[in-house]
Amino acid sequence: MAERITVTLHELVAELDIYADAHLREHHGVSYNLFELLATLAETAPIDITGLARCLRVTKAAVSKRVPALVADGWITADGGEGRRIVLGLTPRGADLVRIAGGELEAEFAGMLAEMRKGPASAHDPIDDGALNAHLARLTDIVISKGRSL
Repeated sequence: MAERITVTLHELVAELDIYADAHLREHHGVSYNLFELLATLAETAPIDITGLARCLRVTKAAVSKRVPALVADGWITADGGEGRRIVLGLTPRGADLVRIAGGELEAEFAGMLAEMRKGPASAHDPIDDGALNAHLARLTDIVISKGRSL
């Protein structure tokens, strides 16, 4: 681990993504990449392709290319809106995956935090899941606002 918090956070996120991908492949036969798209859609639907691409921080073409297969596989719906605008939503299958697998991943991470509480540092530096989440969410908001001012 690095001594710089930014490096440590990047490493943590990368390792969480790798862990989540392995869990999702083993237990649900899907990649983290697919899960992330569906989970984002669960939070934002109905949303058009451009909006979903923005949320995922990928190009519109990257999302557009995936839509036909995701519709064919029964994960999402894609309805024509005004003009060429296509509005995306989750199917019950997609919503079930997000709910079930998302709950499993949340439980896995909570278990990892519980392991940390058992360590020697836990007596001096307890970790509160809710407080940690609130601090990270606030930090994310600050980074986003500063990034928009660049």
